[in-house]
Amino acid sequence: MRKLILPFLFVYTSISVSAQEDATGCKDNPRFNRMPNTVIGECSSNFDEMEISMSADIKETKEGTKTTIQYNYVLEEATAPSFFQIVKNFENAILKSGGKRIYYSREAGVATFLTKSTSKDVWVVLSDFGGTKKGNFELIILEIEGMKQDINANEMLEAINKNGSIALQINFETGKSAIKPESQTIIDQIAAMLTSEPSLKVSIEGHTDNTGIPASNKTLSENRAKSVVLALVAKGIDKTRLSSKGFGQEKPVADNGTEEGKAKNRRVEIVKM
Repeated sequence: MRKLILPFLFVYTSISVSAQEDATGCKDNPRFNRMPNTVIGECSSNFDEMEISMSADIKETKEGTKTTIQYNYVLEEATAPSFFQIVKNFENAILKSGGKRIYYSREAGVATFLTKSTSKDVWVVLSDFGGTKKGNFELIILEIEGMKQDINANEMLEAINKNGSIALQINFETGKSAIKPESQTIIDQIAAMLTSEPSLKVSIEGHTDNTGIPASNKTLSENRAKSVVLALVAKGIDKTRLSSKGFGQEKPVADNGTEEGKAKNRRVEIVKM
């Protein structure tokens, strides 16, 4: 008999709340029904990295498409569910989909789950941010995947000839200089650009956000720029046409006070020499 695979569902449906409305542009993630009597106060979705609690003492940094939804309970606090009740509802849904709970702490007000969507790992993190209002919580869903950047060799060359440089989002292993497989397409296009323009010489320049120690960030950015150079040489580009530099967090192009700004600052620039 053919099995029917359903998305994550709770065993109840939500009750309509007419007193308040969801924040503009916000909606539930299709994996989950919302808790009854809640509205979305805030939401966001972008490619980002985050620390995920694996135990009381261990956090691991993961990166991927991060969706954040903050739910506010709208009825009297006396009727609000406990954070444990919220966690158990999500846990039941995730277990039914083949996922598992990794960590839960009532004291810290956090629960971490791991499941899968097709071939991708999906991390689900619940946080109790009720403050003065019981029943409020934050849902974060992190789909592990490399950021997609669709740009071809001709577009790169056009940008470099026009502006003198182009910023690219090349993904590396967290805290390391190894280029992730999903960024191989970008490396291929840089090599194709250089092959099509034999007289072009470029400087590969690495940049980071301001997370961590400045000296370490500079060393990391230098090593990442060198990794790109080595990858291009392996593609047949003459190494005399390439140089590398690392600036760490010294040259931000966006506000490091926001996650979106940090993502823009973590970049590799191809600069015309």
